[in-house]
Amino acid sequence: MLQTNDYEFWFVVGSQYLYGEEALNTVKEDTMQIIDELNKNGNLAYPIVFKTVATTADSITKVMKEVNFNDHVAGVITWMHTFSPAKNWIRGTKILQKPLLHFATQFSNTIPWQTIDMDYMNLHQSAHGDREYGFINARLHKNNKIVVGHWKDQRVQTQISQWMDVAAAYNESFHIKVARFGDNMRHVAVTEGDKIEAQIQFGWTVDYYGIGDLVAEMNKVTDKDINDTYQECQNKYELDAGENDPQFFEEHVKEQIRMEIALRKFLEAGGYSAFTTNFEDLWGMKQLPGMAVQRLNEEGYGFAGEGDWKTAALDRLIKIMAHNKGTGFMEDYTYNLVEGHEEILGSHMLEVDPTLASTKASVEVHPLGIGDKADPARLVFDGLEGEGVNVTISDFGDQFKMVMYEIEGHKPTEPAPHLPVARQMFTPKPGFYNGVQQWIENGGGHHTVMSFGITSEQVEDLAKMFGLKCITIQ
Repeated sequence: MLQTNDYEFWFVVGSQYLYGEEALNTVKEDTMQIIDELNKNGNLAYPIVFKTVATTADSITKVMKEVNFNDHVAGVITWMHTFSPAKNWIRGTKILQKPLLHFATQFSNTIPWQTIDMDYMNLHQSAHGDREYGFINARLHKNNKIVVGHWKDQRVQTQISQWMDVAAAYNESFHIKVARFGDNMRHVAVTEGDKIEAQIQFGWTVDYYGIGDLVAEMNKVTDKDINDTYQECQNKYELDAGENDPQFFEEHVKEQIRMEIALRKFLEAGGYSAFTTNFEDLWGMKQLPGMAVQRLNEEGYGFAGEGDWKTAALDRLIKIMAHNKGTGFMEDYTYNLVEGHEEILGSHMLEVDPTLASTKASVEVHPLGIGDKADPARLVFDGLEGEGVNVTISDFGDQFKMVMYEIEGHKPTEPAPHLPVARQMFTPKPGFYNGVQQWIENGGGHHTVMSFGITSEQVEDLAKMFGLKCITIQ
């Protein structure tokens, strides 16, 4: 299983010297109590570490420099316990290269009317401090997140945790490497794009390999490794030979296993966490990779078909955000236009991600009317029910653009005995007709990443971190 770094988030609280040393000690004590309780009871995705009570420009600049060069720090959370003059934040905020969350909270959630005086007001003037600090972030055009509410509220803690997942993914994005086995599918527009600009903006490294490089690795795979993995598949899936001769079925499944083992070794050796294949480029291969891709998807690898490196990288990125739960490469295929039951059938020729499965996957071998190769083995299952998002990213020449809408996932209500692929039914939440029309008008591609493990707000937060235009269809 692919892993991400053990990240942490640094907490910096804003104040100033005007209130005296005793007040600053209280600021620190209150901050430590908040951090301790959030780490123990907040169900946060990553731990928070207290760094400093920031009172001068030099101290703020120093801590932001440390954030930039510490690979274990995924971002900064700031809180204005008191008023904190924003000129002190300019230099440090300008040089900060990692995600920033402005936590607009207050130590107490009530106003103590019977005892409140100006000393209390000065010490607990978060509302005042938030406006000053927020102004300078806005003036600096900082793509920061703002979370508002009391730190003990579950809603607030959930927002922070979800932002942490996005920030971790943002950091991981600059380590994503995509291996392309073959080029893009010929004559297709939306899968093309500027790889250099993608590396500048998102950090993605995209490398090309001839399919012969993979075939050479496949030739090294041992029968023992194949048989061991076959035994694993027997225990994990339903092996359905159907009308195939049992020996024919086993040989074709084992050919996919050979590809799987070779792909994994190739990707691990090169440090790749995403990859693409192309059915038009299968020199030296007996089958189009199907089950091989699906099992790697299940481990967290990003993928997209037809050489679509943008979607493959996006798939890996969203898998990080979703902790690899209910997230995978998808393609809009067929409409159901029956009035009152409008929905979309999402699928692909073979490579639908098993993290999207709601039923136990079965291993099946069937002919594939494309690619002109032997019958490939694939995992067949029904998709998930529930709320999710469907996201795509395209290169429009002058900019990358993300298009997204929320969806309601459904299981198929009828069997499809002649369609041996995984099936994910869904309806756009903005409404079928409005959702489809707006998707097309905004140039949304047919390759997407579907996720039941993240929210649309997280996608928007990610786009904001990258300075990426994101169109959320409503």
